[in-house]
Amino acid sequence: MSHHLDSPVARQDPRLDITDLYVFRGERGTVFVTNHSHSLAGEDIPRGLHPEGRYEFKIDGNGDAVEDVTYRFTFGEPDSEGMQAYEVRRLAGPEARDPFASGSVIAQGGTGQTVEIGGGSRAWAGKAGDPFWIEPDVLHAVGAAFEHGTKVDLSAWNPAEAKNLFAGHTVYSIVLELGDEELAPVAGTDNRIGVWGLASLATDAGGWRRVNRAGLPMIHPLFTQLDEHLGDHLNDGHPSEDRQAYGKTIAGKVAGVIRSYGTAEDPEAYGRTVAERFLPNVLPYTVGTPAFFGFAAWNGRSLVDNAPDAMFSFAANTPIALGITKDSITFKPRSTFPYVPAA
Repeated sequence: MSHHLDSPVARQDPRLDITDLYVFRGERGTVFVTNHSHSLAGEDIPRGLHPEGRYEFKIDGNGDAVEDVTYRFTFGEPDSEGMQAYEVRRLAGPEARDPFASGSVIAQGGTGQTVEIGGGSRAWAGKAGDPFWIEPDVLHAVGAAFEHGTKVDLSAWNPAEAKNLFAGHTVYSIVLELGDEELAPVAGTDNRIGVWGLASLATDAGGWRRVNRAGLPMIHPLFTQLDEHLGDHLNDGHPSEDRQAYGKTIAGKVAGVIRSYGTAEDPEAYGRTVAERFLPNVLPYTVGTPAFFGFAAWNGRSLVDNAPDAMFSFAANTPIALGITKDSITFKPRSTFPYVPAA
């Protein structure tokens, strides 16, 4: 799982869980997607998007891991047919970092509907198929290795029997496509941006509790499967604080695995290298270019990138493969807006 039900706080209400973040080139501009409310959590619990929550795309344009613009989605209660009204606000400058700022309303609509925003931008939210794939035996073996500082033990695993844990499952997607002229002032001359998603819940005291944060894929499966305390903290923190707060912990977990494999002369140095690459936990992307997340580089993330193989192998400094591919997905992504698979 990339972020699926990744911590105790996120599991309290899966509607606020961010299962995945994607950023890629669309028909008109740059597409931002977060998925939520995974059916793996059960169909007998509330599904959809939380009416007391907020869902945000955070965009940094100068590489300091601090958001320069925020696009905020909020949703109403479901009607008798399950449709939810929603609103999109844009917050720029200091407002982008202020949970109490109101910004400006740029779109209003309902789930299942495409909402045109202007300047080539548009939004969509609704039920979709989950395009992510994971092999549960490999997943759990990786989590155990990075918790205990051992090799990834797949001795009892048969790749011929590999299966996709998420085949046939659904999510609720939030999709925002921004025209190039909308992003140009943020991205600057090099067109580079950093992106993360944030889901928060209103508190009784009138504030907002950060529930789930997603940047790079597979951070939580690597480091928090057996360390849920760390999982909650990773979700609650801010990217600009990541290296100071979690760098030493992640470097140590990586060094333990590298020491077991003997694939680096200095396991601690390799661990620090991985931590510096992973943190701050922000997904990089060059506006206007094809997205790919793989062994060669990380540039956004398409709906069909094999993030698990890339991240597991990089962190372990040895090849680790799931034994399955995008062909194991039940619902296939679309080539046209809203891009996410139809459920």
